[in-house]
Amino acid sequence: MTALDKSLSLAGFAARIESGMTVGIGGWGARRKPMALVRALLRTDVADLTVVSCGGPDVGLLAAAGRISKLVAPFVTLDSVPLEPHFRAAREAGALEFEEWDESMFLWGLTAAAHRLPFMPVRAGIGSDIPRHNPRLRTVTSPYQDGEELLAAPALTLDVTLVHLNRADVRGNGQSLGPDPFFDDLFTEAAEHTYLSCERVVDHFTGPPQSLLVQRQNVTGVLHTPRGAHFTACAPDYGRDEAFQRAYLRAAQDPDAWRRFEEHFLAGDEHAYQRAVDGFAQREATV
Repeated sequence: MTALDKSLSLAGFAARIESGMTVGIGGWGARRKPMALVRALLRTDVADLTVVSCGGPDVGLLAAAGRISKLVAPFVTLDSVPLEPHFRAAREAGALEFEEWDESMFLWGLTAAAHRLPFMPVRAGIGSDIPRHNPRLRTVTSPYQDGEELLAAPALTLDVTLVHLNRADVRGNGQSLGPDPFFDDLFTEAAEHTYLSCERVVDHFTGPPQSLLVQRQNVTGVLHTPRGAHFTACAPDYGRDEAFQRAYLRAAQDPDAWRRFEEHFLAGDEHAYQRAVDGFAQREATV
C-alpha cells in the first residue's frame, strides 16, 4: 500500500463514524445506494444521526434500527413502491424529526455547502407550505433592480458522505457509468469526509471524462464492495432486485417477520449477507 492508497475495510470505515454525526448518503430512492456501507453501520452502535439523503432503503434500514434522530430529505421511496415502509412507520410513530425539502432546494443546499456559502437563492418553495412547516428556511430580497423575493436554501454541510459508484481507483477517483449522476458529486463536495464504495477497483478509467464523477481530493476512503448497492440498482452493472425488495416489503409489515429477516440477512457480515442473497435468488428461481 502506498501513501496514495485510500483502501479501507468495511469495519475500518464503520469505526470512523461517530454518534451524532451528520451523514449524507448518495444515490436516489432505490438506485445506487451505498447499502454495504449502511449495513456496516448497522453492525455498530452508532446512533443519533442526522441523515441527509434522497432517501430509499438506506433511510429505511437506519430508521428501523433507531439510528436516525433527524432526517433531511425531499422523499423516501423504493421507486416501484412510492413510500419506504420503515420510514413511514418511523414518521407515524414520531420516532424521528423530518425536515422536508423539495428537490430543487435540496440541490442548492448541497451546492451552497460545496461552495462554502451559507445559502443559495432559489425560487422553489416560494408560495408553498414548505417554509411554514420548516422554520429554518428564510427568504432574501434581490439587491438588484428586480427586488425579487427568493427562498434562501441553507447550506447542507455534512460531516461525512457515503456514495457507491461503478468504478474507483485506490486514490479516490470515482466513475459513474449509469445514466444519471444523481447528486453524488455535490454530496462529496459538501462533506468533510467521503467514503466511496465501488463495484470494481481499477488502475485506469475508460469512457467519457464526464463519467469521472468523484475527485480524489474529496475522498477519505475507498471500499471495494461488489454488489454493494444491493438491493438497489447500480446500472449498468445490475438492476434493482425486485424479488428481494418484495421480500423486504413483506417483512416490514410485521415485527416478527422483520426480526426473522434481520436474523437471516443482517446479523452477519457483508459476506454473509451476499451468501444469503444468493441463497434467496436460488430459491426464487425454483418457485
